[in-house]
Amino acid sequence: MLPRPLLDRADRLSVELDEIERALAEPDLHTQPGRMRELGQRHSTLQAAATTYQGYLAATRDAEAARDLALEDPSFAEEAEAFEAESARLADRLRAALVPRDPDDARPVLMEIKAGEGGDESALFAADLLRMYQRYADRHSWKVEVIDHEETPLGGVSSATMAVRAKASADPDQTPGARLKYEGGVHRVQRVPVTESQGRIHTSAAGVLVMPEVTEVDEVPIDPNDLRVDVYRSSGPGGQSVNTTDSAVRITHLPTGTVVSCQNEKSQLQNREQALRILRARLLAKAREEAAAQASADRRSQVRTVDRSERVRTYNFPENRISDHRVGYKAYNLDHVLAGELDAVVDALVADDLEHRVAALGGSYDGG
Repeated sequence: MLPRPLLDRADRLSVELDEIERALAEPDLHTQPGRMRELGQRHSTLQAAATTYQGYLAATRDAEAARDLALEDPSFAEEAEAFEAESARLADRLRAALVPRDPDDARPVLMEIKAGEGGDESALFAADLLRMYQRYADRHSWKVEVIDHEETPLGGVSSATMAVRAKASADPDQTPGARLKYEGGVHRVQRVPVTESQGRIHTSAAGVLVMPEVTEVDEVPIDPNDLRVDVYRSSGPGGQSVNTTDSAVRITHLPTGTVVSCQNEKSQLQNREQALRILRARLLAKAREEAAAQASADRRSQVRTVDRSERVRTYNFPENRISDHRVGYKAYNLDHVLAGELDAVVDALVADDLEHRVAALGGSYDGG
C-alpha cells in the first residue's frame, strides 16, 4: 500500500485533471492559444499519472477481494498473488509519476566543457568528453550545434560550448535536459598521457557545465548598459591568428561579473549573438541557483571550479573503468562509454535523483 502522502497527492492531481478537462471543453478556449497550449501540456502530464493511479486502485481492490475469497476457497490464492504483484508494479510507476517534473527538462541545453588542471593532457581529455557527448547525442537523435570551440596545438580543447536539442516529439524522459543535467561537475581522468615518455599514469581534470537554454529572449532581459563588449582577433591552436579582422567577441555582464567569449563565427555580429545566447543561459542558471539556495531547496549543485579533488566522475584508462562518485556507480566498459554508450551511467543518476525526490514527497521508491 502506498503511504498516505502519496495517495493524497494522487487524489489532488486527479481533481486537477478533472478541472483541466472542463477548462479544455470551454467553447471560447480557441481564442486563447497560449492558454490552450498550456492546458494541453499539463493535461498530457497528469493523464499518465491519473491512469496509473486508477489502475493501482483497481488492482489493490481486486487483490483484497481475492484474499477474502481465498479464506473460503484456496483456489483464489494464486489470483490474489497476481493482483498483488500488479498492484506493486503500478505503485512503483505511480511513485515516479507523482514526482513533479523539472520544467527545464523540456528545454534545450547548453554544455560547456573546459580544460582544467593537467595542461595538454587536460585539454586532450576535454576533447574526449566533447566527442563522447556528441556521440551520445547521436544515439538519441538529438541535434548538436557547436557554438564555440577553442583548440590547442595537440588537438585538445581548452574550451567548447555546444547546444543540444531534441525533436519535438521526443519522450519527456529522453530529452537532453532530462538526461544531460546530471553531467555537470568535474570529470577526472587517469591515464598515461601522449606526452609521457616513461609510461607513468597522470591524473588531470576537465569541467562540464550544463545549463538550460533560454528559448525566449524576454525571459532573461539584459540591459545593454550592463554589458562591456570587447572585440579581438580570433586565434587558433598555439595562439596564432586565424582571422585578419577583430571578429571575436568577449562580453562582460558587469552586475554579476559573468564573462563570455565567442570566436567561432566569421563575423563580429554573429559572435556577439552567440555570446549573448550563452550569457542568457548562464544568468538563468545563476538566478535558479540563487533562488534554490534562498528557499533551501534540496538540489545538487554543479561543481563550478575545475579542481580535480572535487570530482563527480573518474575515467581510469589502464583499468578501462568508469566510476561515478555521487551514486557509487562503477563499470569496466570505459571504451564503450567514450563511444557514446552513456545510458547506464545516466540511468543510475536518474534513479538516485528519483529516489530522493519520492522520499521528499513522503514515500519510498523501490525502482520497479
